[in-house]
Amino acid sequence: MNLQEIISKLSIEEKITLLVGENRWRTVAIERLGIPSIYVADGPHGLRKEGVDEDGNKFTHKSVCFPTLSALAASWNRKLVHDVAAALGEEFGAMGVDVLLGPGTNIKRTPLCGRNFEYFSEDPLLAGELSVEYIEGVQSQNVGTSLKHFATNNQEYDRFQISTEVDMRTLREIYLRPFEIAVKKARPWTVMCAYNRLNGVYCSENRLLLNDILREDWGFDGIVMSDWSAVHNGVKALKASLELTMPYNEERIIELKEAYSKGIIKEGEIDAAVERLLSFVFKAAESRKNRANDYNVTEHHSLAKKAALESITLLKNEDGILPVIKDKVKTVSIIGKFAENPVIQGGGSACVQPIRVDSPLDKIRELAGDDINIEYTEAYYDVRPAVNGLNKAMESAGNSDMAVVFVGNPDLIERESYDRDIITLPTFMENIILRVAEINPNTVVVIQAGSAIDMSAWIGSVKAVVFEWYSGQAGGSAIADILFGKSNPSGKIAETFPIRIEDTPAFPTYPGNGYASWYAEGIMVGYRYYDTYKKDVLFPFGYGLSYTTFEYSDLQVSYDNELENKNVTVIFKVKNTGNMDGKEIVQLYIRDVACKVLRPYKELKAFDKIGLKVNEEKTVKFTLDKEAFAYFNTSLNKWHIESGMFQILIGSSSRDIRLTANVDYKSDSDFS
Repeated sequence: MNLQEIISKLSIEEKITLLVGENRWRTVAIERLGIPSIYVADGPHGLRKEGVDEDGNKFTHKSVCFPTLSALAASWNRKLVHDVAAALGEEFGAMGVDVLLGPGTNIKRTPLCGRNFEYFSEDPLLAGELSVEYIEGVQSQNVGTSLKHFATNNQEYDRFQISTEVDMRTLREIYLRPFEIAVKKARPWTVMCAYNRLNGVYCSENRLLLNDILREDWGFDGIVMSDWSAVHNGVKALKASLELTMPYNEERIIELKEAYSKGIIKEGEIDAAVERLLSFVFKAAESRKNRANDYNVTEHHSLAKKAALESITLLKNEDGILPVIKDKVKTVSIIGKFAENPVIQGGGSACVQPIRVDSPLDKIRELAGDDINIEYTEAYYDVRPAVNGLNKAMESAGNSDMAVVFVGNPDLIERESYDRDIITLPTFMENIILRVAEINPNTVVVIQAGSAIDMSAWIGSVKAVVFEWYSGQAGGSAIADILFGKSNPSGKIAETFPIRIEDTPAFPTYPGNGYASWYAEGIMVGYRYYDTYKKDVLFPFGYGLSYTTFEYSDLQVSYDNELENKNVTVIFKVKNTGNMDGKEIVQLYIRDVACKVLRPYKELKAFDKIGLKVNEEKTVKFTLDKEAFAYFNTSLNKWHIESGMFQILIGSSSRDIRLTANVDYKSDSDFS
């Protein structure tokens, strides 16, 4: 039977029942018509699937814990993100899961958002492009994705009812843009609506968002599902174009039945939603035939390590103290519990049970061998100092050539449902760093966290800082390789690290007044704000050091004004001028030199990660289409290009621009 025949045989009660989940993780099946149940499960950096043992006790299946999305974003590596996502798709498929609930592509408006470790970036292009790779990777394994949380879910505080008040230009250029890129390029099977209100209307009931923009403007042909218990009114959600309410909720079913009986909703509206839902259901069920039955845990663990290696970011390396050289260092003091038991992920619905966890300390000892004496001091527990921990740490540091202090945020601090109270490390950890650095001038700090940290109180006292992120179950092995120079760090931050939380553009209005949160900073989010208004930062967007050096040269820009697509071609060279093979992340920004409307000083429009051996030089080529030069014109309700002079800026970060050129770009057309 085709869909129309199936729908014609469904009773109105069955149709309504299909629009609400069967339980927490499944959709409703109707066996008499061959309608199967679809199983969904949390990601995005590993499978979190619940099970029940022989005694009826619930448990969570173990799976490979990959680096979180904030870590993957620091890799800036499209192929790597695709490969990790494909591995996730393989695992989800092998475990009988039809849809991975991810990726999260919400913009990092404030560093305090507790769920930032699940999101890619403060920049919409980077977040959107990496979301494309993630979605295509998972769906290459015949497992669906659920792009989330649509939209403006940028804080956990009061997320169930807060209204994000956002003007249309800001909405389209910043907060919707990564979703638009992902929907148009990767075609996710589902989109998950957010909990919050947007301009006074719950996202689950927001027809402008779910129908007018998502479906009609962007051409989305999948289904919209709710975040768990995000639907407050089933009738309004249905009319807004939401097909699936999750999880099971009897009240939602009753609402729909009563509304139908009163003529508030017509059977045609219900049929349209059921048709879209069943199209998804049968697609997911049919895809099961082509999924993997098993996966190689060892290979996936190796991939998790590769991803961690490319994500780990070297932020400071004074006097070239890193990597550790055995001829120069004979005793190293390793301080901090996270060196032995690392924090590999944040908390909440994304938290997975890892199959194994590599200990940084074990790998450090292995790499040190008999040449370097490793002394370990626990110093603290997860959220409090250990008894005599500071004294022991100082004693150990005083007897060593180098001290490496492991610190970070446990998953009680960075997690779903709660925002961070502070952007600094816990006070006792800062105290350990400062006191150890007083004793040993060769102090290195390793940070395990999911988002920006204010280091201003202590960074001037230490020689090196390595930001490990939440690097997954293989991160311990990866950080040891970085410290000892077995691998060259190549990560760069995908979010600005401010000097203090008061410097962030969202600070004056976050978290709102209990009802609304005004996005008064508008389009000036992240580096757009700091660079436009020349604000000092701790580390700029796109920043990260290497053990080698890179030289940029020979920028060439060509543009044929007569071509219909009016693409701009940008070509330049990058050379490894140092003494170690490495990878450089090249970034292209565009500046509208003389625009009549407010625009950021620069905006990221292209990027790539280039591997270079010592003395090797490669040519990099970017092609910029008209979208790269446009802003959203609210008067026209379209993307618009103001013809005139634009500057092409090529750099190693948003504040390390190596090459510049001008292009006189002319456009006579707007586009939606």
